[in-house]
Amino acid sequence: MIINTGLRTDIPAFFAPWFVNRLRSGYVLVRNPYNHQQVTKYLLNPSVVDLLVFCTKNPQPLLNLLKSGDVLAPFKQFWFVTITPYGTEIEPNVPDKCQVIESFKQLSDKLGTSSVCWRYDPVFISKKYDIDFHIKAFARMAAQLSGFAETCVISFIDLYKKVQKNFSIISEVPFEAQKIICTEFVKIGRQHNIAIKTCGESPLLAEAGVDISGCMTKEVFEAAAGCKLDIPKFKPNRKECACLLTADIGGYNTCSHFCRYCYANYDRRTVIQNMKQHDEHSAFLIGGAEPDDIVTLAKQTSWKTLQGELW
Repeated sequence: MIINTGLRTDIPAFFAPWFVNRLRSGYVLVRNPYNHQQVTKYLLNPSVVDLLVFCTKNPQPLLNLLKSGDVLAPFKQFWFVTITPYGTEIEPNVPDKCQVIESFKQLSDKLGTSSVCWRYDPVFISKKYDIDFHIKAFARMAAQLSGFAETCVISFIDLYKKVQKNFSIISEVPFEAQKIICTEFVKIGRQHNIAIKTCGESPLLAEAGVDISGCMTKEVFEAAAGCKLDIPKFKPNRKECACLLTADIGGYNTCSHFCRYCYANYDRRTVIQNMKQHDEHSAFLIGGAEPDDIVTLAKQTSWKTLQGELW
């Protein structure tokens, strides 16, 4: 099976010691975000976990911990690293982008380009961050990541209720502007051997030369795992999204990047309250066991097929 760590929060950036402790313990307990007392126990064992997927804006804290003893080494990994050109008024606690780029390069050197992906999302347009700004910023970043990234996933801002609440001044990006940005990004990507993908966007953007197949696809995961995977059918999160949204061990309202466009946080106060309950030695990301918890062991099996490894 595949375990995701980053659809709800940024574990490498803020919970690296906890995650390393969970790997050493061999399991993690995850609360259902919609039913607090319903808890799932996942084994963190490479015999049943074919791939660990990370989504982060700052891999370095976890990379620092792994230098003394790489407990991740037995696991196949895939890393989505978000690197965008926004300032601290948009992304208050994201490290300097040059630092994140260097972390990306470390991951690429260690795992290979098929196990890392650059995310440039979400894209929004404002007076400061206009189309020309995005094109120039993307060109600078692509030049720095040339040879280290083979794919860049872009998506345009979605105005979920949480986003509207925390970033009310922003609007959706008009389709014509999306097409211009995609066209220019594809041109730049070709100069640096970086393929451009969109995720959850209009299929008409294929006319601009982008790959519209999605970011978390069977093919992407197989390339990272190095083998064919017999992945069960998953219900799409959205009709325009083809991604395989597998089991996630994170929790909402726990990301301290405090990005204005975040869909996973309700508000700053809730995040701060939750972070006070984090214990790096707990089996839970936030808090601990409660008397009324109903713990269920997840049904975990390897999805590797008899066809064996790809390479």
